[in-house]
Amino acid sequence: MKKNIKDCEWTGNNPLMIEYHDKEWGVPLHDDRKLFEFIILDAFQAGLSWNTIINKRKNFKKAFDNFNVKKIAKYDEKKYELLMNDAGIIRNQLKIRATITNAKAFLKVQKEFGSFDKYIWQFTGGKTIVNKWKTLKEIPAKTKESDAMSKDLLTRGFKFVGSTICYAFMQAAGMVNDHLVSCSRYKEVQKIQQ
Repeated sequence: MKKNIKDCEWTGNNPLMIEYHDKEWGVPLHDDRKLFEFIILDAFQAGLSWNTIINKRKNFKKAFDNFNVKKIAKYDEKKYELLMNDAGIIRNQLKIRATITNAKAFLKVQKEFGSFDKYIWQFTGGKTIVNKWKTLKEIPAKTKESDAMSKDLLTRGFKFVGSTICYAFMQAAGMVNDHLVSCSRYKEVQKIQQ
């Protein structure tokens, strides 16, 4: 896939990164299964590049039962060992165990709020925060909103949800529009109904 539209420079020339940028990143997301997928993938990204994660995304989807939160919450030691031996994903014991823990915490949030979507969007007042960045250097690693989200998720038992990871999640889920103003997607994602 060749880049033929003006977009954010972080995509590089990786076709998977370009497709992710052009179709998903920054689009307001309200589907609980997809929100859970992004929580898993952003947790696995900790200390790594998004490029690494996007290249293994299909493997993660297969290994983690298409990000089915109810199935993941029931994973036992046998399943954990299978995941630790799966060369297609990031084999980090803390992150794999955190995924199981986070699935259980996610289900509790769904039960309390009716949906994870309803819970998570409260951190931006139910709307996308539209930024006006001209360069990648301007984009923060975290914000007061991601700090609040991180703190609350941690009190609810989530793991690998520091403020920087939460901000990456907010960007992916369209809770913030961090496309550069020069990017063709900047105005496009704003048109998508929240």
